[in-house]
Amino acid sequence: MISKKIKLRFRRTFRRRKKDAILVAEGAEQHLERHFFRRLVRLGNVRRFVTGWILLLVLLITSVGLQARGLGIYYQKIAPLEGGTLREGAIGTFTNANPLYAVSTVDGSVSKLVFSGLFSHDVNNNLVPDLADKYVADEKGQTYTVILRKNILWHDGKPFTAADVVYTYKTIQNPDAKSPLFASWQGVDIKAVDDYTVQFNLPSPLAPFPYSLTNGIVPNHLLKDIPVTQLRSISFNTVSPVGTGPFVWKSVEVSGGNTQNRSEQIALKRNTNYHLGRPKIEQFILRTFKEEQAMISAYQNKELTAMIGLDKVPIDIERDTTSTSYNIPTDGVVMTFFNMSTPILSDASVRQALVYGTNRAELIKQLGFTALTANGPLLRGQVGYDPSIVQAPYNIEEAGKLLDAAGWRVSGDGLRKKAEQPLKLRFVSQNVAEYAAISQSLQKQWKLLGIELEVKIRPEEEMQNDTLIRHDYDVLLYGITIGRDPDVFAYWHSSQTDIRSKSRLNLSEYKSKNADKALEAGRTRLEPNLRALKYKPFLTAWRDDAPAIALYQPRFLYITRSELVGFNTIRIGSTIDRLNTIQNWTVLQNKVLK
Repeated sequence: MISKKIKLRFRRTFRRRKKDAILVAEGAEQHLERHFFRRLVRLGNVRRFVTGWILLLVLLITSVGLQARGLGIYYQKIAPLEGGTLREGAIGTFTNANPLYAVSTVDGSVSKLVFSGLFSHDVNNNLVPDLADKYVADEKGQTYTVILRKNILWHDGKPFTAADVVYTYKTIQNPDAKSPLFASWQGVDIKAVDDYTVQFNLPSPLAPFPYSLTNGIVPNHLLKDIPVTQLRSISFNTVSPVGTGPFVWKSVEVSGGNTQNRSEQIALKRNTNYHLGRPKIEQFILRTFKEEQAMISAYQNKELTAMIGLDKVPIDIERDTTSTSYNIPTDGVVMTFFNMSTPILSDASVRQALVYGTNRAELIKQLGFTALTANGPLLRGQVGYDPSIVQAPYNIEEAGKLLDAAGWRVSGDGLRKKAEQPLKLRFVSQNVAEYAAISQSLQKQWKLLGIELEVKIRPEEEMQNDTLIRHDYDVLLYGITIGRDPDVFAYWHSSQTDIRSKSRLNLSEYKSKNADKALEAGRTRLEPNLRALKYKPFLTAWRDDAPAIALYQPRFLYITRSELVGFNTIRIGSTIDRLNTIQNWTVLQNKVLK
Protein backbone atom coordinates (compact mmCIF):
# COMPACT_ATOMS: atom_id res chain seq x y z
CA MET A 1 0.00 0.00 0.00
CA ILE A 2 1.04 3.53 -0.77
CA SER A 3 1.57 5.62 2.28
CA LYS A 4 -0.28 8.87 2.94
CA LYS A 5 2.97 10.74 2.72
CA ILE A 6 3.59 9.58 -0.82
CA LYS A 7 0.01 10.38 -1.89
CA LEU A 8 0.29 13.86 -0.46
CA ARG A 9 3.55 14.45 -2.33
CA PHE A 10 1.98 13.21 -5.60
CA ARG A 11 -1.01 15.54 -5.21
CA ARG A 12 1.23 18.51 -4.55
CA THR A 13 3.32 17.68 -7.62
CA PHE A 14 0.20 17.23 -9.80
CA ARG A 15 -1.29 20.56 -8.63
CA ARG A 16 2.01 22.32 -9.22
CA ARG A 17 2.36 20.90 -12.73
CA LYS A 18 -1.28 21.65 -13.51
CA LYS A 19 -0.71 25.20 -12.36
CA ASP A 20 2.42 25.38 -14.52
CA ALA A 21 0.46 24.03 -17.52
CA ILE A 22 -2.22 26.62 -16.98
CA LEU A 23 0.41 29.34 -16.77
CA VAL A 24 2.05 28.05 -19.96
CA ALA A 25 -1.32 27.90 -21.75
CA GLU A 26 -2.17 31.40 -20.61
CA GLY A 27 1.23 32.59 -21.77
CA ALA A 28 0.82 30.88 -25.12
CA GLU A 29 -2.62 32.37 -25.49
CA GLN A 30 -1.30 35.83 -24.66
CA HIS A 31 1.60 35.28 -27.08
CA LEU A 32 -0.77 34.10 -29.84
CA GLU A 33 -3.03 37.06 -29.31
CA ARG A 34 -0.10 39.44 -29.16
CA HIS A 35 1.85 38.05 -32.15
CA PHE A 36 -0.80 36.50 -34.42
CA PHE A 37 -4.31 37.80 -33.92
CA ARG A 38 -3.26 41.41 -33.58
CA ARG A 39 -1.09 41.05 -36.70
CA LEU A 40 -3.96 39.32 -38.48
CA VAL A 41 -6.14 42.33 -37.78
CA ARG A 42 -3.38 44.56 -39.03
CA LEU A 43 -3.12 42.38 -42.18
CA GLY A 44 -6.85 42.83 -42.75
CA ASN A 45 -6.42 46.54 -42.45
CA VAL A 46 -3.54 46.40 -44.93
CA ARG A 47 -5.64 44.33 -47.34
CA ARG A 48 -8.46 46.84 -47.17
CA PHE A 49 -5.93 49.59 -47.72
CA VAL A 50 -4.34 47.88 -50.73
CA THR A 51 -7.72 46.94 -52.20
CA GLY A 52 -8.85 50.53 -51.93
CA TRP A 53 -5.79 51.76 -53.79
CA ILE A 54 -6.19 49.09 -56.45
CA LEU A 55 -9.82 50.06 -56.99
CA LEU A 56 -8.82 53.70 -57.16
CA LEU A 57 -6.10 52.90 -59.70
CA VAL A 58 -8.50 50.83 -61.84
CA LEU A 59 -11.03 53.65 -61.71
CA LEU A 60 -8.34 56.14 -62.72
CA ILE A 61 -7.14 54.00 -65.64
CA THR A 62 -10.71 53.40 -66.82
CA SER A 63 -11.47 57.09 -66.59
CA VAL A 64 -8.35 58.02 -68.55
CA GLY A 65 -9.14 55.34 -71.15
CA LEU A 66 -12.69 56.56 -71.64
CA GLN A 67 -11.48 60.13 -71.86
CA ALA A 68 -8.81 59.19 -74.39
CA ARG A 69 -11.37 57.28 -76.41
CA GLY A 70 -13.75 60.20 -76.33
CA LEU A 71 -11.07 62.69 -77.29
CA GLY A 72 -9.46 60.33 -79.82
CA ILE A 73 -11.46 61.80 -82.67
CA TYR A 74 -9.76 65.12 -82.01
CA TYR A 75 -6.15 63.96 -82.10
CA GLN A 76 -6.35 60.67 -84.04
CA LYS A 77 -7.41 59.78 -87.55
CA ILE A 78 -7.90 56.67 -89.66
CA ALA A 79 -5.05 56.38 -92.13
CA PRO A 80 -4.65 53.95 -95.04
CA LEU A 81 -2.07 51.25 -94.58
CA GLU A 82 -0.02 49.45 -97.22
CA GLY A 83 -0.47 45.74 -97.80
CA GLY A 84 -3.47 43.45 -97.82
CA THR A 85 -5.44 41.77 -100.57
CA LEU A 86 -8.23 43.22 -102.69
CA ARG A 87 -10.70 40.53 -103.74
CA GLU A 88 -12.96 41.68 -106.55
CA GLY A 89 -15.89 39.77 -107.99
CA ALA A 90 -16.96 40.06 -111.63
CA ILE A 91 -19.65 38.52 -113.82
CA GLY A 92 -18.15 36.66 -116.77
CA THR A 93 -15.28 34.31 -117.59
CA PHE A 94 -11.55 34.69 -118.10
CA THR A 95 -10.21 33.66 -121.50
CA ASN A 96 -7.26 35.89 -122.47
CA ALA A 97 -5.06 38.48 -120.72
CA ASN A 98 -3.18 39.47 -123.89
CA PRO A 99 -4.18 43.09 -124.70
CA LEU A 100 -4.18 42.24 -128.41
CA TYR A 101 -7.21 40.03 -127.74
CA ALA A 102 -8.72 41.06 -124.39
CA VAL A 103 -12.23 42.38 -125.10
CA SER A 104 -14.58 41.31 -122.32
CA THR A 105 -14.77 43.04 -118.94
CA VAL A 106 -12.95 40.20 -117.16
CA ASP A 107 -10.22 39.81 -119.79
CA GLY A 108 -9.81 43.56 -120.09
CA SER A 109 -9.53 43.97 -116.31
CA VAL A 110 -6.78 41.37 -116.00
CA SER A 111 -5.00 42.85 -119.02
CA LYS A 112 -5.22 46.36 -117.55
CA LEU A 113 -3.60 45.19 -114.30
CA VAL A 114 -0.76 43.25 -115.95
CA PHE A 115 -0.02 45.41 -119.00
CA SER A 116 0.44 49.14 -119.58
CA GLY A 117 -0.35 51.31 -122.59
CA LEU A 118 1.54 54.27 -123.95
CA PHE A 119 -1.21 56.45 -122.50
CA SER A 120 -3.96 56.00 -119.91
CA HIS A 121 -6.70 58.11 -118.30
CA ASP A 122 -6.95 60.02 -115.04
CA VAL A 123 -9.93 60.14 -112.65
CA ASN A 124 -11.72 62.57 -115.00
CA ASN A 125 -11.06 60.31 -118.00
CA ASN A 126 -8.55 62.77 -119.45
CA LEU A 127 -5.66 61.33 -121.45
CA VAL A 128 -2.38 61.12 -119.48
CA PRO A 129 1.06 59.56 -120.18
CA ASP A 130 1.78 56.00 -119.05
CA LEU A 131 4.65 54.18 -120.77
CA ALA A 132 5.07 57.30 -122.86
CA ASP A 133 6.58 60.47 -121.49
CA LYS A 134 4.86 62.68 -124.08
CA TYR A 135 3.87 62.94 -127.73
CA VAL A 136 4.38 65.57 -130.41
CA ALA A 137 2.09 66.03 -133.43
CA ASP A 138 3.05 67.78 -136.65
CA GLU A 139 1.03 70.76 -137.86
CA LYS A 140 -1.29 68.61 -139.97
CA GLY A 141 -1.97 66.07 -137.26
CA GLN A 142 -0.74 63.31 -139.55
CA THR A 143 2.56 62.36 -137.89
CA TYR A 144 2.76 61.63 -134.18
CA THR A 145 6.08 61.13 -132.42
CA VAL A 146 5.93 59.41 -129.04
CA ILE A 147 8.79 59.75 -126.55
CA LEU A 148 8.97 56.78 -124.17
CA ARG A 149 9.88 56.75 -120.51
CA LYS A 150 13.27 55.24 -119.74
CA ASN A 151 14.25 52.66 -117.11
CA ILE A 152 10.96 50.76 -117.29
CA LEU A 153 11.27 46.99 -116.80
CA TRP A 154 9.11 44.10 -117.88
CA HIS A 155 8.02 41.82 -115.07
CA ASP A 156 10.84 39.42 -116.02
CA GLY A 157 13.44 42.18 -115.59
CA LYS A 158 14.08 42.92 -119.27
CA PRO A 159 14.08 46.61 -120.35
CA PHE A 160 11.08 48.13 -122.14
CA THR A 161 12.01 49.80 -125.46
CA ALA A 162 10.57 51.08 -128.72
CA ALA A 163 10.93 47.58 -130.19
CA ASP A 164 8.07 46.43 -127.96
CA VAL A 165 5.80 49.22 -129.20
CA VAL A 166 6.57 48.55 -132.86
CA TYR A 167 6.04 44.81 -132.42
CA THR A 168 2.68 45.34 -130.69
CA TYR A 169 1.14 47.56 -133.35
CA LYS A 170 2.60 45.74 -136.35
CA THR A 171 1.16 42.51 -134.95
CA ILE A 172 -2.25 44.17 -134.58
CA GLN A 173 -2.00 45.21 -138.24
CA ASN A 174 -1.29 41.65 -139.34
CA PRO A 175 -4.58 40.01 -140.43
CA ASP A 176 -3.22 36.59 -139.45
CA ALA A 177 -3.07 37.71 -135.81
CA LYS A 178 -6.87 38.18 -135.87
CA SER A 179 -6.81 41.00 -133.32
CA PRO A 180 -10.11 42.84 -132.70
CA LEU A 181 -8.07 46.06 -133.02
CA PHE A 182 -7.11 45.26 -136.63
CA ALA A 183 -9.53 47.65 -138.38
CA SER A 184 -8.37 50.70 -136.42
CA TRP A 185 -4.73 50.36 -137.44
CA GLN A 186 -4.84 49.90 -141.18
CA GLY A 187 -2.71 52.32 -143.19
CA VAL A 188 -0.66 53.49 -140.19
CA ASP A 189 3.13 53.31 -140.62
CA ILE A 190 5.01 52.60 -137.39
CA LYS A 191 8.76 52.84 -136.91
CA ALA A 192 11.30 53.13 -134.11
CA VAL A 193 13.41 56.27 -134.42
CA ASP A 194 15.63 55.08 -131.56
CA ASP A 195 15.26 52.89 -128.46
CA TYR A 196 12.93 55.40 -126.81
CA THR A 197 11.19 57.14 -129.71
CA VAL A 198 8.39 55.79 -131.90
CA GLN A 199 6.87 57.55 -134.89
CA PHE A 200 3.36 56.97 -136.25
CA ASN A 201 2.62 58.21 -139.78
CA LEU A 202 -1.11 58.25 -140.59
CA PRO A 203 -2.69 58.08 -144.05
CA SER A 204 -4.60 61.29 -143.24
CA PRO A 205 -4.78 63.76 -140.34
CA LEU A 206 -6.55 62.40 -137.28
CA ALA A 207 -6.98 64.60 -134.19
CA PRO A 208 -8.13 61.84 -131.79
CA PHE A 209 -5.25 59.49 -132.70
CA PRO A 210 -3.54 59.67 -129.25
CA TYR A 211 -6.67 58.10 -127.75
CA SER A 212 -5.84 55.00 -129.82
CA LEU A 213 -2.61 54.52 -127.87
CA THR A 214 -4.16 53.28 -124.61
CA ASN A 215 -4.13 49.54 -125.36
CA GLY A 216 -1.52 47.41 -123.57
CA ILE A 217 1.95 46.87 -125.04
CA VAL A 218 3.30 43.29 -125.22
CA PRO A 219 6.95 42.14 -124.91
CA ASN A 220 8.81 41.76 -128.18
CA HIS A 221 11.55 39.60 -126.61
CA LEU A 222 9.04 36.92 -125.56
CA LEU A 223 6.68 36.86 -128.55
CA LYS A 224 8.71 37.80 -131.64
CA ASP A 225 9.63 34.21 -132.51
CA ILE A 226 6.11 32.81 -132.17
CA PRO A 227 4.21 32.40 -135.47
CA VAL A 228 1.57 35.12 -135.58
CA THR A 229 -1.13 32.58 -136.45
CA GLN A 230 -0.56 30.91 -133.07
CA LEU A 231 -0.55 34.04 -130.92
CA ARG A 232 -4.18 33.83 -129.88
CA SER A 233 -3.82 30.42 -128.22
CA ILE A 234 -0.39 30.46 -126.54
CA SER A 235 0.11 29.89 -122.81
CA PHE A 236 1.43 33.45 -122.46
CA ASN A 237 -2.17 34.66 -122.73
CA THR A 238 -3.64 32.56 -119.93
CA VAL A 239 -1.03 31.18 -117.53
CA SER A 240 2.17 33.22 -117.89
CA PRO A 241 1.57 36.77 -119.16
CA VAL A 242 4.44 39.23 -118.67
CA GLY A 243 3.74 42.95 -118.75
CA THR A 244 4.85 46.28 -117.31
CA GLY A 245 1.64 47.00 -115.39
CA PRO A 246 1.05 47.58 -111.67
CA PHE A 247 0.53 43.88 -110.92
CA VAL A 248 2.50 40.74 -111.76
CA TRP A 249 0.84 37.49 -112.75
CA LYS A 250 0.81 34.91 -109.95
CA SER A 251 -1.69 32.15 -110.73
CA VAL A 252 -5.11 31.17 -112.02
CA GLU A 253 -7.38 28.59 -110.40
CA VAL A 254 -10.31 27.12 -112.29
CA SER A 255 -13.25 25.42 -110.60
CA GLY A 256 -16.44 23.89 -111.98
CA GLY A 257 -16.76 20.94 -114.28
CA ASN A 258 -18.55 22.63 -117.18
CA THR A 259 -19.23 26.02 -118.75
CA GLN A 260 -22.40 26.46 -116.70
CA ASN A 261 -20.65 26.56 -113.32
CA ARG A 262 -17.10 27.39 -114.38
CA SER A 263 -15.35 29.95 -112.20
CA GLU A 264 -11.85 31.37 -112.18
CA GLN A 265 -9.74 33.04 -109.53
CA ILE A 266 -6.88 35.08 -110.97
CA ALA A 267 -4.23 36.05 -108.41
CA LEU A 268 -1.83 38.93 -109.03
CA LYS A 269 0.89 40.40 -106.82
CA ARG A 270 2.10 43.98 -106.85
CA ASN A 271 4.90 45.10 -109.15
CA THR A 272 7.43 46.67 -106.80
CA ASN A 273 9.17 48.27 -109.82
CA TYR A 274 6.04 49.84 -111.29
CA HIS A 275 7.00 53.05 -113.09
CA LEU A 276 4.03 55.05 -111.75
CA GLY A 277 4.71 54.11 -108.13
CA ARG A 278 4.67 50.87 -106.19
CA PRO A 279 1.05 49.76 -105.62
CA LYS A 280 -0.06 50.00 -102.00
CA ILE A 281 -2.14 46.82 -102.24
CA GLU A 282 0.00 43.71 -101.96
CA GLN A 283 -2.26 41.35 -103.88
CA PHE A 284 -5.23 41.62 -106.26
CA ILE A 285 -7.54 38.64 -106.74
CA LEU A 286 -10.20 38.72 -109.44
CA ARG A 287 -12.88 36.08 -108.98
CA THR A 288 -15.39 35.37 -111.75
CA PHE A 289 -19.02 34.32 -111.36
CA LYS A 290 -21.63 33.04 -113.78
CA GLU A 291 -24.59 34.22 -111.72
CA GLU A 292 -25.19 37.52 -109.95
CA GLN A 293 -26.66 35.92 -106.84
CA ALA A 294 -23.58 33.76 -106.32
CA MET A 295 -21.40 36.86 -106.40
CA ILE A 296 -23.72 38.78 -104.06
CA SER A 297 -23.66 35.89 -101.56
CA ALA A 298 -19.86 35.80 -101.66
CA TYR A 299 -19.77 39.53 -100.97
CA GLN A 300 -22.21 39.26 -98.07
CA ASN A 301 -20.07 36.46 -96.62
CA LYS A 302 -17.12 38.89 -96.73
CA GLU A 303 -15.28 36.80 -99.32
CA LEU A 304 -15.08 39.86 -101.61
CA THR A 305 -13.89 43.43 -101.16
CA ALA A 306 -15.67 44.76 -104.25
CA MET A 307 -18.08 43.80 -107.05
CA ILE A 308 -18.63 44.83 -110.66
CA GLY A 309 -21.27 43.79 -113.17
CA LEU A 310 -24.48 44.47 -111.23
CA ASP A 311 -27.24 46.65 -112.67
CA LYS A 312 -28.41 47.85 -109.27
CA VAL A 313 -27.46 47.70 -105.59
CA PRO A 314 -29.17 44.80 -103.77
CA ILE A 315 -31.43 46.02 -100.95
CA ASP A 316 -29.50 44.19 -98.21
CA ILE A 317 -26.23 45.72 -99.37
CA GLU A 318 -27.82 49.15 -99.73
CA ARG A 319 -28.67 48.98 -96.01
CA ASP A 320 -25.20 47.74 -95.09
CA THR A 321 -23.27 50.60 -93.48
CA THR A 322 -19.95 48.87 -94.21
CA SER A 323 -20.50 49.07 -97.97
CA THR A 324 -20.13 51.96 -100.39
CA SER A 325 -21.75 52.23 -103.83
CA TYR A 326 -20.22 54.38 -106.56
CA ASN A 327 -22.42 55.53 -109.47
CA ILE A 328 -20.06 56.91 -112.10
CA PRO A 329 -21.25 58.23 -115.47
CA THR A 330 -19.42 56.78 -118.43
CA ASP A 331 -18.47 58.60 -121.61
CA GLY A 332 -21.03 56.72 -123.63
CA VAL A 333 -24.70 56.88 -124.51
CA VAL A 334 -27.67 54.50 -124.61
CA MET A 335 -29.79 55.00 -127.71
CA THR A 336 -32.64 53.49 -129.64
CA PHE A 337 -31.14 53.02 -133.11
CA PHE A 338 -33.48 53.02 -136.12
CA ASN A 339 -32.43 50.64 -138.88
CA MET A 340 -32.89 53.03 -141.80
CA SER A 341 -32.54 50.19 -144.30
CA THR A 342 -35.91 48.77 -143.28
CA PRO A 343 -38.91 50.00 -145.36
CA ILE A 344 -40.88 51.62 -142.54
CA LEU A 345 -37.93 53.39 -140.91
CA SER A 346 -36.46 54.63 -144.18
CA ASP A 347 -39.03 57.44 -143.91
CA ALA A 348 -37.62 60.40 -141.94
CA SER A 349 -41.15 61.47 -140.93
CA VAL A 350 -41.73 58.18 -139.14
CA ARG A 351 -38.38 58.46 -137.36
CA GLN A 352 -39.11 62.03 -136.30
CA ALA A 353 -42.53 60.95 -135.06
CA LEU A 354 -40.87 58.32 -132.86
CA VAL A 355 -38.53 60.97 -131.44
CA TYR A 356 -41.47 63.25 -130.62
CA GLY A 357 -43.45 60.33 -129.22
CA THR A 358 -40.76 59.23 -126.75
CA ASN A 359 -40.97 60.58 -123.21
CA ARG A 360 -37.30 60.21 -122.29
CA ALA A 361 -37.76 61.53 -118.76
CA GLU A 362 -40.32 58.81 -118.07
CA LEU A 363 -38.01 56.15 -119.50
CA ILE A 364 -35.14 57.21 -117.27
CA LYS A 365 -37.38 56.92 -114.20
CA GLN A 366 -37.56 53.19 -114.90
CA LEU A 367 -33.82 52.82 -114.31
CA GLY A 368 -34.00 53.09 -110.54
CA PHE A 369 -30.98 55.37 -110.39
CA THR A 370 -30.13 58.93 -111.38
CA ALA A 371 -28.71 59.12 -114.90
CA LEU A 372 -27.40 61.96 -117.03
CA THR A 373 -29.78 62.53 -119.92
CA ALA A 374 -28.47 62.64 -123.48
CA ASN A 375 -29.97 64.62 -126.35
CA GLY A 376 -27.71 64.05 -129.33
CA PRO A 377 -24.72 62.16 -130.77
CA LEU A 378 -22.21 64.14 -128.66
CA LEU A 379 -22.09 64.34 -124.89
CA ARG A 380 -22.28 67.43 -122.73
CA GLY A 381 -18.79 68.78 -122.13
CA GLN A 382 -17.33 67.34 -125.31
CA VAL A 383 -15.73 69.49 -127.97
CA GLY A 384 -18.44 70.28 -130.52
CA TYR A 385 -21.46 69.76 -128.26
CA ASP A 386 -24.02 72.49 -128.94
CA PRO A 387 -27.11 72.73 -126.67
CA SER A 388 -28.95 74.62 -129.42
CA ILE A 389 -28.71 71.69 -131.85
CA VAL A 390 -30.36 68.74 -130.12
CA GLN A 391 -33.10 66.21 -130.86
CA ALA A 392 -36.78 67.16 -130.71
CA PRO A 393 -38.52 67.23 -127.29
CA TYR A 394 -41.44 65.04 -126.26
CA ASN A 395 -44.66 66.09 -128.04
CA ILE A 396 -47.17 63.30 -128.61
CA GLU A 397 -49.52 65.55 -130.61
CA GLU A 398 -46.75 66.44 -133.07
CA ALA A 399 -45.85 62.76 -133.33
CA GLY A 400 -49.42 61.88 -134.31
CA LYS A 401 -49.52 64.62 -136.95
CA LEU A 402 -46.31 63.39 -138.57
CA LEU A 403 -47.57 59.82 -138.73
CA ASP A 404 -50.90 60.93 -140.19
CA ALA A 405 -49.09 62.98 -142.83
CA ALA A 406 -46.91 59.97 -143.68
CA GLY A 407 -50.04 57.90 -144.38
CA TRP A 408 -50.09 55.88 -141.17
CA ARG A 409 -53.67 56.17 -139.94
CA VAL A 410 -55.19 54.82 -136.74
CA SER A 411 -57.49 51.87 -137.49
CA GLY A 412 -60.41 50.48 -135.51
CA ASP A 413 -58.18 48.34 -133.28
CA GLY A 414 -56.11 51.37 -132.28
CA LEU A 415 -53.10 50.42 -134.39
CA ARG A 416 -51.84 52.50 -137.28
CA LYS A 417 -51.93 51.03 -140.75
CA LYS A 418 -50.91 52.08 -144.23
CA ALA A 419 -52.49 50.22 -147.12
CA GLU A 420 -53.52 47.50 -144.66
CA GLN A 421 -49.91 47.14 -143.46
CA PRO A 422 -49.71 47.53 -139.66
CA LEU A 423 -47.11 49.81 -138.15
CA LYS A 424 -45.24 47.01 -136.41
CA LEU A 425 -41.54 47.08 -135.51
CA ARG A 426 -39.09 44.44 -134.26
CA PHE A 427 -37.47 45.89 -131.16
CA VAL A 428 -34.28 44.20 -129.89
CA SER A 429 -32.29 44.82 -126.71
CA GLN A 430 -29.69 43.01 -124.66
CA ASN A 431 -30.58 40.94 -121.62
CA VAL A 432 -29.78 43.69 -119.12
CA ALA A 433 -32.20 44.68 -116.35
CA GLU A 434 -32.24 48.39 -117.17
CA TYR A 435 -32.73 47.70 -120.89
CA ALA A 436 -35.64 45.38 -120.13
CA ALA A 437 -37.32 48.10 -118.05
CA ILE A 438 -36.88 50.69 -120.79
CA SER A 439 -38.12 48.27 -123.44
CA GLN A 440 -41.37 47.69 -121.56
CA SER A 441 -41.91 51.39 -120.93
CA LEU A 442 -41.18 52.30 -124.54
CA GLN A 443 -43.54 49.59 -125.74
CA LYS A 444 -46.34 51.25 -123.73
CA GLN A 445 -45.47 54.75 -124.93
CA TRP A 446 -45.42 53.87 -128.61
CA LYS A 447 -48.63 51.86 -128.27
CA LEU A 448 -50.34 55.17 -127.44
CA LEU A 449 -49.20 56.32 -130.88
CA GLY A 450 -50.71 53.23 -132.49
CA ILE A 451 -47.37 51.48 -132.98
CA GLU A 452 -46.88 47.83 -132.09
CA LEU A 453 -43.48 46.77 -130.79
CA GLU A 454 -42.39 43.15 -130.94
CA VAL A 455 -39.79 43.13 -128.16
CA LYS A 456 -36.93 40.63 -128.28
CA ILE A 457 -34.50 40.41 -125.34
CA ARG A 458 -31.30 38.63 -126.37
CA PRO A 459 -28.28 37.40 -124.37
CA GLU A 460 -24.97 39.23 -124.71
CA GLU A 461 -23.28 36.46 -126.67
CA GLU A 462 -26.03 36.40 -129.29
CA MET A 463 -26.02 40.20 -129.50
CA GLN A 464 -22.27 40.36 -130.08
CA ASN A 465 -21.90 37.42 -132.43
CA ASP A 466 -25.08 37.74 -134.47
CA THR A 467 -27.50 40.63 -133.94
CA LEU A 468 -24.99 43.48 -134.09
CA ILE A 469 -23.09 41.96 -136.99
CA ARG A 470 -26.15 41.32 -139.18
CA HIS A 471 -28.12 44.36 -137.96
CA ASP A 472 -31.00 42.00 -137.33
CA TYR A 473 -33.58 44.48 -135.96
CA ASP A 474 -35.85 47.37 -136.86
CA VAL A 475 -35.13 49.23 -133.62
CA LEU A 476 -32.17 48.48 -131.36
CA LEU A 477 -31.75 49.56 -127.74
CA TYR A 478 -28.02 49.59 -127.08
CA GLY A 479 -25.20 51.52 -125.41
CA ILE A 480 -22.12 52.74 -127.26
CA THR A 481 -18.82 54.02 -125.90
CA ILE A 482 -17.68 57.41 -127.16
CA GLY A 483 -14.83 58.46 -124.88
CA ARG A 484 -13.58 61.93 -124.06
CA ASP A 485 -12.87 62.79 -127.68
CA PRO A 486 -15.93 63.61 -129.82
CA ASP A 487 -14.86 61.50 -132.79
CA VAL A 488 -18.00 59.46 -133.53
CA PHE A 489 -16.99 58.64 -137.11
CA ALA A 490 -17.34 54.88 -136.53
CA TYR A 491 -20.99 55.19 -135.47
CA TRP A 492 -22.40 57.64 -138.02
CA HIS A 493 -20.22 57.77 -141.16
CA SER A 494 -21.75 56.01 -144.17
CA SER A 495 -18.55 54.01 -144.78
CA GLN A 496 -19.29 52.08 -141.59
CA THR A 497 -22.47 50.56 -143.03
CA ASP A 498 -20.54 48.32 -145.43
CA ILE A 499 -21.70 44.74 -144.93
CA ARG A 500 -18.12 43.58 -145.52
CA SER A 501 -16.94 45.50 -142.47
CA LYS A 502 -16.21 43.36 -139.41
CA SER A 503 -17.55 45.89 -136.94
CA ARG A 504 -20.40 47.65 -138.79
CA LEU A 505 -20.73 50.09 -135.89
CA ASN A 506 -23.07 52.35 -137.83
CA LEU A 507 -25.99 50.61 -136.15
CA SER A 508 -28.62 52.83 -137.81
CA GLU A 509 -27.10 52.35 -141.28
CA TYR A 510 -27.20 56.13 -141.46
CA LYS A 511 -26.09 57.71 -144.73
CA SER A 512 -25.79 61.47 -145.14
CA LYS A 513 -23.35 63.38 -147.33
CA ASN A 514 -23.52 66.41 -145.05
CA ALA A 515 -22.85 64.29 -141.99
CA ASP A 516 -19.99 62.46 -143.72
CA LYS A 517 -18.23 65.69 -144.69
CA ALA A 518 -18.59 67.14 -141.20
CA LEU A 519 -17.34 63.97 -139.51
CA GLU A 520 -14.34 63.82 -141.83
CA ALA A 521 -13.51 67.49 -141.27
CA GLY A 522 -13.99 67.36 -137.50
CA ARG A 523 -11.54 64.52 -136.93
CA THR A 524 -8.78 66.16 -138.97
CA ARG A 525 -8.61 69.45 -137.04
CA LEU A 526 -6.40 69.75 -133.96
CA GLU A 527 -7.64 73.13 -132.71
CA PRO A 528 -10.71 72.58 -130.44
CA ASN A 529 -12.70 75.64 -131.55
CA LEU A 530 -12.20 74.76 -135.20
CA ARG A 531 -13.22 71.16 -134.55
CA ALA A 532 -16.39 72.35 -132.83
CA LEU A 533 -17.23 74.52 -135.82
CA LYS A 534 -16.70 71.62 -138.23
CA TYR A 535 -19.07 69.38 -136.26
CA LYS A 536 -22.07 71.74 -136.45
CA PRO A 537 -23.31 70.48 -139.86
CA PHE A 538 -23.18 66.93 -138.50
CA LEU A 539 -25.25 67.86 -135.44
CA THR A 540 -27.82 69.58 -137.65
CA ALA A 541 -28.06 66.65 -140.07
CA TRP A 542 -28.35 64.17 -137.20
CA ARG A 543 -31.15 66.17 -135.57
CA ASP A 544 -33.13 66.52 -138.81
CA ASP A 545 -32.58 62.96 -140.07
CA ALA A 546 -33.28 61.37 -136.65
CA PRO A 547 -31.33 58.12 -137.13
CA ALA A 548 -31.68 57.38 -133.41
CA ILE A 549 -33.00 58.65 -130.08
CA ALA A 550 -30.35 59.54 -127.50
CA LEU A 551 -31.60 58.53 -124.04
CA TYR A 552 -29.00 58.69 -121.28
CA GLN A 553 -25.38 58.16 -120.33
CA PRO A 554 -24.88 54.71 -118.82
CA ARG A 555 -23.32 54.41 -115.40
CA PHE A 556 -20.63 52.24 -113.92
CA LEU A 557 -21.74 50.75 -110.59
CA TYR A 558 -18.94 49.82 -108.21
CA ILE A 559 -19.82 48.28 -104.84
CA THR A 560 -17.01 48.12 -102.29
CA ARG A 561 -16.30 47.51 -98.65
CA SER A 562 -15.61 50.71 -96.71
CA GLU A 563 -12.00 49.68 -96.12
CA LEU A 564 -11.21 50.24 -99.80
CA VAL A 565 -9.69 53.72 -99.93
CA GLY A 566 -8.31 55.67 -102.88
CA PHE A 567 -10.96 54.96 -105.50
CA ASN A 568 -11.89 58.51 -106.50
CA THR A 569 -12.79 58.17 -110.17
CA ILE A 570 -15.29 60.79 -111.32
CA ARG A 571 -15.78 59.83 -114.95
CA ILE A 572 -14.74 56.81 -117.00
CA GLY A 573 -14.89 55.60 -120.57
CA SER A 574 -15.55 51.95 -119.74
CA THR A 575 -15.67 49.53 -116.82
CA ILE A 576 -12.00 48.67 -117.28
CA ASP A 577 -11.03 52.29 -116.64
CA ARG A 578 -11.96 51.88 -112.96
CA LEU A 579 -8.41 50.53 -112.56
CA ASN A 580 -6.63 53.58 -113.96
CA THR A 581 -5.28 54.62 -110.55
CA ILE A 582 -5.15 51.20 -108.86
CA GLN A 583 -1.63 51.88 -107.55
CA ASN A 584 -3.09 54.44 -105.12
CA TRP A 585 -5.76 52.19 -103.58
CA THR A 586 -5.53 50.63 -100.11
CA VAL A 587 -7.57 48.00 -98.26
CA LEU A 588 -5.99 48.24 -94.80
CA GLN A 589 -6.42 51.02 -92.22
CA ASN A 590 -4.87 52.09 -88.93
CA LYS A 591 -5.33 54.87 -86.33
CA VAL A 592 -2.55 57.47 -86.23
CA LEU A 593 -1.99 60.82 -84.54
CA LYS A 594 -3.07 63.85 -86.48
